[in-house]
This record gives sequence, structure tokens and C-alpha cells, in this order.
Amino acid sequence: MTVGRPALVRSFARGRITVVRRAVAEFAAAEGLAGRRLEDFVLAVNEITTNAVLHGGGGGRLRLWSLDGRLWCEVTDEGPGLPPGWMGSERTPSRYDTGGRGLWLTRLLCDHVTIVSTPAGTSVTFSTCTG
Repeated sequence: MTVGRPALVRSFARGRITVVRRAVAEFAAAEGLAGRRLEDFVLAVNEITTNAVLHGGGGGRLRLWSLDGRLWCEVTDEGPGLPPGWMGSERTPSRYDTGGRGLWLTRLLCDHVTIVSTPAGTSVTFSTCTG
């Protein structure tokens, strides 16, 4: 996918997710997201950035842009990557699962989710319609 120039770029680490989440919410609202769709998108950003902190080396980088009526977000980290063969379950996690809800929830809340993971890091790109 051709991204063009991102409208918002932020690095983040533990303790900085709230600041990034606020910036995303402001940008998304300015792009026309409101109500539940805005809340869902910001929640997805929170889940993926939290995953990067917890599992991807302690931090990452967020890029956010608007293109063709969609708001796009890409979160990258430099962690060890996802385990071989694992790209996040599409099944509903059981109440006994201690994790595995971030990617699952993002898939529910967003229209498009792509995950690319290597031993050098993981990139999760997701989008929602702005109109």
C-alpha cells in the first residue's frame, strides 16, 4: 500500500501511550470520526500500542494518515516478532485466556487489519471509514 506522507507520527514507550492516544483521538475527530466509531478506533490504537510495549521491545512508532475516506494507522515495533505460525486468533478468547485480546479486538473494531511480523519486529496496519 502506498501511504504517502503520514499526518501524525509518534514514537511511544511505556508511560507515553496516553499521550499518543489523545493525539490520535484529536486527529481522528478532525478527520470526521465521532461517537462510537471514534471510540472504537482509539481503543484499537490503545490495544496495538500496548501490545508493542508489552511484547514488542518496550515501545514503538505510530503513523496515522487519512486516505480516500479512510483513517489508517500503522504501529511498528522492534521486538522479536510473533511466534512462528501465530498471527492472532480470530476466535473469541475465552474468559480464562490471560492475553490475546488486542489483535482480536482490533479485528472486530476496524474494517481492515494487516499484520507483518519478522524476527526484527512487527507492523500492524488497520483502518476505518471516516464517512
